[in-house]
Amino acid sequence: MNWATWAAFSAAEPELAKTVEERFGAYTHHTLATLRKDGSPRTTGLEVRFLNGELWLGMMPGSLKALDLRRDQRFALQANPGDGTGMGGGDVRISGRAIEVDDPETRAGYAKEVEPPEPFHLFRTELMEVVRTYVEDDTYLVVQVWKPGEPVRTLKRT
Repeated sequence: MNWATWAAFSAAEPELAKTVEERFGAYTHHTLATLRKDGSPRTTGLEVRFLNGELWLGMMPGSLKALDLRRDQRFALQANPGDGTGMGGGDVRISGRAIEVDDPETRAGYAKEVEPPEPFHLFRTELMEVVRTYVEDDTYLVVQVWKPGEPVRTLKRT
């Protein structure tokens, strides 16, 4: 399976990466899906940060989502769609794996930028897929799909 950092995705597809960052930047809280011990899904709220070419997930100590990721690194992340039914910029989802960061220097750099409450779990992400879905000209449902090592595929439906 191919994985990519946020920096690699941004270099490969700068326009889509910019749109995705803007969608996540529009709201503070987003939805993270992880896998529970029994394999069933868990969805929880989460704040994300794009810093230094990485997509970071920070969490409170001992949170269930952090424990889920320690056990199984796979995740799916969806940007907050916003108020009402308008989804300016479209629906944006990212899936991949989250790797916990224990390196004191990396954690200190993140803490300096973000100022999270201490202590905290910190995960850097490796992407498996980025998807944007939006409506074009009030006619077409457009789905853009990116996977590492592949160009963006664009699908249109009426």
